[in-house]
Amino acid sequence: MSLKALNSVYYSYFHPLLSYGIMFWGNSSYSLHIFRLQKKAIRTIMGLRTRDSCSKPFKLLRILPLQSQYILSLLMFVVENKSLFQVNTDRHGINTRQNFNLYQPQANLTLYKKGVYYSGVKAFNNFPINIRNSFNDVKRFKLELGKYLHLNSYYSLEEY
Repeated sequence: MSLKALNSVYYSYFHPLLSYGIMFWGNSSYSLHIFRLQKKAIRTIMGLRTRDSCSKPFKLLRILPLQSQYILSLLMFVVENKSLFQVNTDRHGINTRQNFNLYQPQANLTLYKKGVYYSGVKAFNNFPINIRNSFNDVKRFKLELGKYLHLNSYYSLEEY
């Protein structure tokens, strides 16, 4: 089969299963197993051996690795639900460098820190300012975010 047909098969069968509810399970311990399956699918599409790296094929096929898809879904949740989040300027009137970051509440529980709200705020605040500036325009934000994530394919949240 051609590369285009295999890519189409990936997006029709594997990608919907991978992306369904990723916002909730993308930070779990099982995500490593799913990521290995994703890399196996990429190797099959490209005809690579089991020990070959997948970082260049991900970029060549324009497929986001699992953790990048997780970051994309988290940030799209944040942008689409702006009313749930506060900016630091709403919390205090002091002019600081983090004035336009989202307010990140203090958390003691690991379960809360791995949750959608806390992880979304943390991911949003870590992104470059040029992407965060398009926060009010959802389409532009998604486009800029997609470009950024395709250039910097993250294999793990620690890389990010």
